Amino acid sequence: MFNRRKFLKLSAVTASVTALSKYNTVKAADLVAAPNLPIVISTWDFGIQANKEAWKTLSKGGRALDAVEAGVKIPEADMKNHTVGRAGYPDRDGRVTLDACIMDEFGNCGSVAAMEDIAHPITVARLVMEKTPHVMLVGDGASQFAVEQGIKREKLLTPESEKEWKKWLLKAEYSPKMNIENAQHRPGGKYNHDTIGMLAIDAKGNISGACTTSGMAFKLHGRVGDSPIIGAGLYVDNEVGGATSTGVGEEVIRNVGSFLVVELMRQGYSPEDACKEAVNRIIKKKPTTAKEIQVGFLAINKKGEYGAYAIQEGFSFAVCDSKSQDTLIPGKSFYKDEKK
Repeated sequence: MFNRRKFLKLSAVTASVTALSKYNTVKAADLVAAPNLPIVISTWDFGIQANKEAWKTLSKGGRALDAVEAGVKIPEADMKNHTVGRAGYPDRDGRVTLDACIMDEFGNCGSVAAMEDIAHPITVARLVMEKTPHVMLVGDGASQFAVEQGIKREKLLTPESEKEWKKWLLKAEYSPKMNIENAQHRPGGKYNHDTIGMLAIDAKGNISGACTTSGMAFKLHGRVGDSPIIGAGLYVDNEVGGATSTGVGEEVIRNVGSFLVVELMRQGYSPEDACKEAVNRIIKKKPTTAKEIQVGFLAINKKGEYGAYAIQEGFSFAVCDSKSQDTLIPGKSFYKDEKK
């Protein structure tokens, strides 16, 4: 039986203490059941700056859709971020391909996958939503559409990314790593893969979400993970809430993870408990695989209550509202909880 908590309960992740110390962190007792709206939440520590950009729109009474697009464009443009956007590591053929999706309060959605030569896939995803009768465009078709909409092509493979790719070619070994997202900002950090997923509720109580990534470093050309797939990497139901995911996308796709989390919240689960149940289903189906990978979910319900849960410890998420613009929260995890 699930526990319909009215208050979020968050435990500190020991392994993340150093990384979290420069931000405002919160204790369980400091979290109220329904934060003041508007509010925006997003995955990982780079969500801090993304949230601040989104807050510029939300704090002025703007629409959540505009906020999430503006917010995730920050990591998309960050030249130090090798898991999202234009500075992302390439696939095994040396080609940078980007994925993104966006969803608004009316159930409208747009997506691009395996798109090359366009720096901001989230903007193209929104254009797909608003300018076409389709949901998803992929590959050359997505890039062509972006150019038709007035977006310039540009070379995305940076000298740094190209150097790392050539280094990888010496052995050409690929294996998804878990909890290496925080290593990307450290000299000598391991190759990494991840995404930013963002969910926002505006002053009118409407919910929107966005998700964008450069995918797994040195992946097979044409590989697409969960990030641009509505229902997997992102899902929003304005009557219930929204959810987004992070980590190895294949397992999220197999479980239609974000849709599952929202449907669990519809049944009465709290955001954290819904995320936990989605993680548990992945582990139950593939227990051996789950030991070697990271998958995390982040969710928010219509009241503004939020929560997260991951397979491995080390996952964190950022929160921004009228009380604080730089809060980073360590998420709970299956293997951390199992050790207790």
